[in-house]
Amino acid sequence: MSRIIIIGGSGHVGSYLVPLLVERGHEVVNVSRGVAKPYRPHFAWNEIENVSLDRTVEEERGQFGAKIAALRPDIVVDMISFDLSSTQQIVEALRGKVEHYLFCSTIWVYGHLFSVPSTEIDQPNPIDAYGKGKAESEAWLMREARLTGFPATCFRPGHIVGEGWNPVTPQGNANPETFSLIARGEELVLPNLGLEMVHHVHADDVARWIICAIENRAASIGEVFNTVSEQAVTLRGYAETVYRWFGKEPRITYKPFEEWILGVGEYAENTRGHITRSSCHSIDKSRLRLGYHPRYTSYEAVRESIQALIACGKIVIPHETT
Repeated sequence: MSRIIIIGGSGHVGSYLVPLLVERGHEVVNVSRGVAKPYRPHFAWNEIENVSLDRTVEEERGQFGAKIAALRPDIVVDMISFDLSSTQQIVEALRGKVEHYLFCSTIWVYGHLFSVPSTEIDQPNPIDAYGKGKAESEAWLMREARLTGFPATCFRPGHIVGEGWNPVTPQGNANPETFSLIARGEELVLPNLGLEMVHHVHADDVARWIICAIENRAASIGEVFNTVSEQAVTLRGYAETVYRWFGKEPRITYKPFEEWILGVGEYAENTRGHITRSSCHSIDKSRLRLGYHPRYTSYEAVRESIQALIACGKIVIPHETT
């Protein structure tokens, strides 16, 4: 078994990944700032080592990579590197010292899609700083894997969802009020014809993808993989499905995008980011090379999240709705 360092292991994916690794007999070290608690309780959290490090502060001192290397990892899962300089600092410290470095990227390295589902051979064309930072790190890591043999793997999660997380809604943002509106049977306004897409993935499936990559190391090193559910969903299909979950007939109207987005208020930037990308990605490479088979469809993952949000009062439903 391996000694595995998870950087950002108290986050949503880590809340599923840590128990999976412990159950498989790995020695796990969670590196975080020490302020977040796991989303889900599990006995595994009593059996791991927790290390408190503020990545931003330690990187400014030039010490973060060295401190990770000092933990003697066999494998590093890096969930929170957001730009090239951050990635380079840790990689330089880990050269010759690790068997596998797994870099969490994002489907937002893709900008506007030219064909769907998009595959990993499509060139990244990021349209914001977040996607650009991830794409630059990916490109550099893949070059290092080819030229120097650094054992890097990159994975691109979709819109992560699951218990304890606000899912991207049929309006392309994380505002849970959208679900409350639908539960009341009120009218929902969508952009254009509602055919733009979002592509969710359950955090548990991302965690299981990481397990697949670790257990199929030879097939994953030097490669980039999409990590999403089997199918994306259209905004319209998504909205109609949620109405029916709440026992309501869909009430949907449409407006041209630039007119419509004026009505989403503080969520405008986040909404524009999701809808202009209209994400839809293939997992054939993950399936064929790593044996990745998501346990959750997009709808199943979202429904679990909605149920949890209802239970904690973030989604308010009429008393007669079940």
